[in-house]
Amino acid sequence: MFTIKSYCGGTCQTNGYAINCPEGVIAVDAPDGMHRWLEDNHLIPKALLLTHMHFDHVMDAAAIAENFDCPVFAHSALTTELHLGDLFSQFTGEKIEIAPFPVTEKLEGTASMVAAGAHFAVLHVPGHSPDSVCFYLKDEGILFAGDTLFQSGIGRSDFPGGSGALLLAGIREKILTLPEATHVYPGHGDSTTVAVERIGNPYLR
Repeated sequence: MFTIKSYCGGTCQTNGYAINCPEGVIAVDAPDGMHRWLEDNHLIPKALLLTHMHFDHVMDAAAIAENFDCPVFAHSALTTELHLGDLFSQFTGEKIEIAPFPVTEKLEGTASMVAAGAHFAVLHVPGHSPDSVCFYLKDEGILFAGDTLFQSGIGRSDFPGGSGALLLAGIREKILTLPEATHVYPGHGDSTTVAVERIGNPYLR
């Protein structure tokens, strides 16, 4: 039985998750403060999965990768064009500093992966960010959606590299086609299901 613990932190109130898998813990995304939260809860990740490289999802990625000596899975390597920290700083005046970290396993063009004994389908759903991926545990009916699909919402597509058309097409073709009972764990806000969003999400009507 897979169990999921959630963390929310950082300027953008970003969600991170820890999944108890057959062979250990997997972390999904790394918002500010998540490294300390993992330590405080005695959760030692065997791998870190990143849904995309926007700064609020990777603030603690370097600390997690280094201190837990775990591989990092992501669509692409970290770049300033993807993390948008400089853009956020220009608009808010808040200095964003992201410690560099290596992406051990690049998932571009990859349809599936295995970590800690768990088999994930990798769904590339660009539009919010060019590198956005969702991690799907088919047998458990669980989807980690990053900033693609939210409870009654979808990800923003007005950032550099974004596309509303691509995002909507990806959601409809790759997420809404999953079984209705699939639990969706987003990058912000509360969890939901495919059934609820297929019927009630105002952005998908």
